[in-house]
Amino acid sequence: MKSFFHVQDIGDLSKALEEAKQVKATPYAWQHLGKNKTIILVFFNSSLRTRLSSQKAALNLGLDPIVLNVNGDSWKLETRMGVVMDGDKSEHLREAIPVIGSYCDLIGVRSFAGLTDKEFDYNETILKQFIDYSGKPVISLESATVHPCQAFADLFTIEEYKTVKRPKVVMTWAPHPRALPQAVPNSFAEWMNAADVDFVIAQPEGYELDPQFVGNARVEYDQMKAMEGADFVYAKNWSAMNPYGQVINKDMSWTVGARQMAVTNNAYFLHCLPVRRNMIVTDEVIDSPRSLVIPEAANRVVSAQVVMKRMLEEM
Repeated sequence: MKSFFHVQDIGDLSKALEEAKQVKATPYAWQHLGKNKTIILVFFNSSLRTRLSSQKAALNLGLDPIVLNVNGDSWKLETRMGVVMDGDKSEHLREAIPVIGSYCDLIGVRSFAGLTDKEFDYNETILKQFIDYSGKPVISLESATVHPCQAFADLFTIEEYKTVKRPKVVMTWAPHPRALPQAVPNSFAEWMNAADVDFVIAQPEGYELDPQFVGNARVEYDQMKAMEGADFVYAKNWSAMNPYGQVINKDMSWTVGARQMAVTNNAYFLHCLPVRRNMIVTDEVIDSPRSLVIPEAANRVVSAQVVMKRMLEEM
């Protein structure tokens, strides 16, 4: 596995989930793989779970993790090709990336969508440069369009807690005061479509995701109808695709609360965190015994470790 962006990169999904169970049960069993090897984790954006879980996963495998906070620990980096660098950017990715690659064995990169240039974002301009110029395996720690480690952890959590073979999983849009990227919902949709679940996306008009990620999911514009009989409810905000990166709706009736959960099959609640309480979800729901947000976050170590483990095994 030379890069990890999409669900197909993980191969057979059932085998990956079984491997995740093994890694969770015996996290230190593969420390020999990372001995005398280094992973550099490059963060263009802020992070809590991704930063900590990636470092913990690396340490579990015997790797030495180095964290680089771009624009804070390093020179400001130019990301576009063909520009005249007469502004505040002192170094270009074209030079920085191969230098980073020369210092490590694996690279993880977190770089959010700018939400101003759809073509730039959806071409994954920054992450592709790391693949092209680093010469090392690259893990997306959330990019402009995907967040695969999160989606892998989400699916693994569903597998751990499901009580029926093919659960109904609903991903519902919820209001937020700021425009957020589509990366998390894109990956969640991609991974749920690949899994054996009944997957539904609930959203207001105008919040359609890119068809390549929606896939065969059923799309509902009536949130309450979508929620009926759900076994798992995944709440997430995302900005519109057209006009790109804009907030076009702040309807608070979409906040996931007792009213929505009452029509489910006593569903578990999921969210990637961080979460805006009483906008995305009410206190009552996120603090309930059916909330899985903490176990879900803990599984971020597992998903990252499976990916790193596989990359190390192929070296």
